[in-house]
Amino acid sequence: MPPKTTQASSVTPVNAFQSLYKAYSDNTSDRLKFIDAFLFFLMLSGIVQFAYCILVTNFPYNAFLAGFSSTVGQFVLAASLRSQVNPENKDEFKEVSPERAFADFALGSIVLHFFVYNFLG
Repeated sequence: MPPKTTQASSVTPVNAFQSLYKAYSDNTSDRLKFIDAFLFFLMLSGIVQFAYCILVTNFPYNAFLAGFSSTVGQFVLAASLRSQVNPENKDEFKEVSPERAFADFALGSIVLHFFVYNFLG
């Protein structure tokens, strides 16, 4: 007699993404969702710039390098802000308040864009 097989629960990619989205929307604060939306915008902006450089032209190469490095640098600064503002990381960033994290982000953004502007010539 062959062994009985049990029917495994059907886990499809759609169900996995739905449960991931539900957990994200339920457990993530609005502040972190806003930063995530900005990170997603920066990622798409960098992809579009890189695709334009590859597919169309990179004629003003300094402009491409300045724009792409600005996007990447801003992404890094925003990811750092997100990790410092996240309440689950309070143990790692004990002395950093959300206000100080945002001030660091703003100052870093000003310095980054100063260098990008100077790179353009």
